[in-house]
Amino acid sequence: MTNETTARTPRVYRKRRRAEQEAETRRHITEAAVKLHGTVGPARTTISGIAAEAGVQRATVYRHFPDLESVFMACSAHWASLNPPPDPAAWERIADPGERLRRGLTELYRWYVWAEPMLTNVRRDAQSVPAAIWDASHQLFASLAAVLIRGRRVRGRARARVAAAIGHALDFETWRSLTREHGLELGEAVDLMVDLVSAAGRPQGRSDSPAMRR
Repeated sequence: MTNETTARTPRVYRKRRRAEQEAETRRHITEAAVKLHGTVGPARTTISGIAAEAGVQRATVYRHFPDLESVFMACSAHWASLNPPPDPAAWERIADPGERLRRGLTELYRWYVWAEPMLTNVRRDAQSVPAAIWDASHQLFASLAAVLIRGRRVRGRARARVAAAIGHALDFETWRSLTREHGLELGEAVDLMVDLVSAAGRPQGRSDSPAMRR
């Protein structure tokens, strides 16, 4: 019995070591894909390029990932784990909707600052991005918007305008336009969008009347 146990131990060790090596290789491939997506972009990322960046053969990449879409999903999950977007759970504890919006936009815009290279490439190469990635992104921003509109005492068209203004304020391209194209500081961009949302909730005069809507 002792001899059997002794003989089994090296086999168990070799299997464990092989599994660790496979996991490490998969991680190297995933990190290579993340680097290429952040530099040349998804549309220019190929299996050959990933293999070269990871220092493995193309066959090794295919052993771990059958196609570029599966690589992309692993790449996205890995990047998100290292660069998580703001968590709105902390925002929910802020009772005042205006202060909640200011806190949310400040955190989101700070995230945009250092996530910009990857987000720019992904949006530019949108046709190369799996639909599941966009679905997850839409769900995330829908949840952010839901937290930020909560508690606002607006109805009807006023609520629709506020929702539209919040959605506009959350958009990556809005942040880029305000800060990169027009040179606003982060705080200035946040202030402007807070004011926009506030204005969107105000009565719009005759445009909100039933007669004008007809």
